Amino acid sequence: MKRLILIVSTAVLFGVLTVLELAAEGSGKPVPYPEGYRGWTHVKSMIIQAGHPLYDSFGGIHHIYANGKALKAMKSNSPYPDGSVLVFDLLEVKMESSAMTEGLRKVLGVMRKDAKAYRETGGWGFEGFKADTRERVVKDMKKDCFACHEPQRETDFTFSRFRR
Repeated sequence: MKRLILIVSTAVLFGVLTVLELAAEGSGKPVPYPEGYRGWTHVKSMIIQAGHPLYDSFGGIHHIYANGKALKAMKSNSPYPDGSVLVFDLLEVKMESSAMTEGLRKVLGVMRKDAKAYRETGGWGFEGFKADTRERVVKDMKKDCFACHEPQRETDFTFSRFRR
């Protein structure tokens, strides 16, 4: 009888753990701050000025950085493997002596590839960190970020390309 109780208890525990694990998958774990990203490869810059449809949300100077895994995928024009990270560094634009220069950071956007953890958002986790802080600004990855990235399915939900 004790053996039967042990077997049933183990089976129930295993079932509960499996259900909890499946529930956690795809729910999106927090995307970590990209320590050292300024040492990664800078792959693109862009300035969005007044008049552009995304100006209100993303007006300013954009610098895009890619870690090693992301860079390799970019260069080969292939899907990004898990562990790929892209950083979108958005800064204000300042005009000084007839030159556009970087102002204060507005947001540091991060995309991290983990097909299992972020399956509901194309395998990508999204986060934004406010200005020069670690304060998270993305409340809902699917609505706040993936809604704009979803049409980019053919390029693994990314906008940036490696410029040769």
